Amino acid sequence: MKSILLLSACALCTVLAACATTGGAAHAPTAAAAAATTTAAAGLEQWRARREAQLREPDGWLSFSGSGPVHEGSASVGSAADNVIVVPKGPAHWGTLSLQQGQLRFDAAADSGVTVGGQAVQSAPLLTQLDAGGPTAVHAGAQRFYVVRTGEIYGWRFRDPQSPALAAFKGVPHFAPDPSWRIEATWVAYAQPEAIELVTSNGSLEPAQIPGEARFERDGRALRLRPVTEDGGKTMFFIIADRTSGRETYGGARFLYVDAPVDGRIVLDFNRAENPPCALNGHVVCPLPPPGNRLPIRIEAGEKTFPLQH
Repeated sequence: MKSILLLSACALCTVLAACATTGGAAHAPTAAAAAATTTAAAGLEQWRARREAQLREPDGWLSFSGSGPVHEGSASVGSAADNVIVVPKGPAHWGTLSLQQGQLRFDAAADSGVTVGGQAVQSAPLLTQLDAGGPTAVHAGAQRFYVVRTGEIYGWRFRDPQSPALAAFKGVPHFAPDPSWRIEATWVAYAQPEAIELVTSNGSLEPAQIPGEARFERDGRALRLRPVTEDGGKTMFFIIADRTSGRETYGGARFLYVDAPVDGRIVLDFNRAENPPCALNGHVVCPLPPPGNRLPIRIEAGEKTFPLQH
C-alpha cells in the first residue's frame, strides 16, 4: 500500500528499539523488550491493513454520498431537482418521507421500484439507528436511503457502493510508526461510571458513560485521558485531541480503541489513533472529545488529516 508508510518489524527494532513505558522514555533494549517491540510492530502493520480494507468496503464510511436534515412534516424524495430531498442517484421520484411527532413513514412513488427489507412496498414505517432493529433502509438497487437521529435532530443519509469518495480513495496518510507512543498507562476506575453528554460535530448531544481514567507521563508531563465504554465494557473508546489537531491531524478529534484494562494497567497505542468517520466523509456526524481529553502535547503518531470527501 503505497500511501501507508510502514516500517518492517525488523527496522523498527533496529531504529526504534526502545519500548514504551509510562513516561515514554527510551531505555537499553533487552531480549524481552525487543520481542515486545517486534510483536507490537507486526500487530500495527496488520491493524493498518485491516483498517484500509474496511475503508475500501462498499458498505464502509466512504460509501456515504448524500445527507441532509429531516424536518417535521412530509418531504418528497428522489434524484430529480423538484424533490424536497434530492438524493444523488436512483429513481427521479422515490416517494414521500413523513415525520410526525417522532414517527417516520415512507410512501413509495408509483413505479419507483424501491424496496424495504427486500420487498416492494407502498408504505412502510421507518426506524432510526437508535431503534431496535434500525435503521430501516429504502433501497433502489445497490443504493439506499435511511434516517438517523442524534439527540432530537433527524437527518437522512444516502449510501452508494460506487460513491465518488470510494472511487477517489487512495489510502490514509499517517505518521511513521513509533514504539515510544505505545504507552502502558495506569488505570484508575471510578466508583461509579460518570454520566456525561458528548457534543457531536452537528451540535447535538449524545449520552455516554465514563468508567475511569488512564494516567501516564509524556515529556515530563502528567497526563490523563478518559474513555467511554463500548461493547459492554470490553473496549475502551478514547476521543482525543492534541496540539497536532487542526494541523497535521483532523481538527475535531481522533479516535483510539483499546482493550479493557487488566490489573490496573491499560495499553494506549497512539500509533492506532484513527480519523473519525466525519474526517473521512462530510455526511457523517461524530462525537467530540469530552472535557479533559484535549492534551497539551503533540501526539506525532497515528493517522494524519485525510482529504475530506463530500
